[in-house]
Amino acid sequence: MDSAPPTPPSSPPSSPWLPFESRRRARDEKREAVLRAAVQLFLEQGYHRVTLNEVAERLNITKPALYNYFRGKDEILFECWSMGAELVDSVITEINAGSGSGLARLRKLVHAYAALMATDFGASLVRFDLRDLTERNAAVARAAKKRIDATFRDYIAAGMADGSINPCDPKLAAFAIAGSLNWIGHWYRRDGGLSPTAIADEFTARLTEGLAAAGPQHTIKKTPGAPQRRNPGNKTTGKKRTGGGTR
Repeated sequence: MDSAPPTPPSSPPSSPWLPFESRRRARDEKREAVLRAAVQLFLEQGYHRVTLNEVAERLNITKPALYNYFRGKDEILFECWSMGAELVDSVITEINAGSGSGLARLRKLVHAYAALMATDFGASLVRFDLRDLTERNAAVARAAKKRIDATFRDYIAAGMADGSINPCDPKLAAFAIAGSLNWIGHWYRRDGGLSPTAIADEFTARLTEGLAAAGPQHTIKKTPGAPQRRNPGNKTTGKKRTGGGTR
């Protein structure tokens, strides 16, 4: 008499829960989506005019759902600012890990910082009022600003020491450069004529050419032709725009 075929072992029931790493990644992605929506609204309307309801509506979720990721609007503001600060820190870490003269490092920082100012999180570094943060978070933000300023000064001082930068006052030179770069975050518009890269190229040339010591090794090689524009084939009439306008 034939025996019945063995019964295959039953597979364990599938879990409706995602693995831990997948759940954490999904949460991080949702959290970042909240920050991206919030920073856009804060920059468009101003922090005090934006409500959490508006942030939730832009994400097509409910307001209570936001509290799964943030305790309140002021925490969202600080996290938006922190995203911008982390981008700058990442740039500085990369520059410090490489080689080059003080002038070369300064130019890398100016170029990267200018491009970041044309992003939402970059603009949050200069558009948001630190008085809207808690005292603890405001202290963190002020310390970060001092580190960035110190890095500009250090590169300028290093350039003076290695001969790539003409003698100057590093503090005043850093103020002049940072002030010009920070203003990009106020006037840049996505629908402006120049791309972030074109703006960064131009600012790097203009803000460092007066500091560079004489010599071909310290000269920026310029590409012939007009600066890169977003829509070079489009003709405009009336007053020309130079990369943006006042928001």
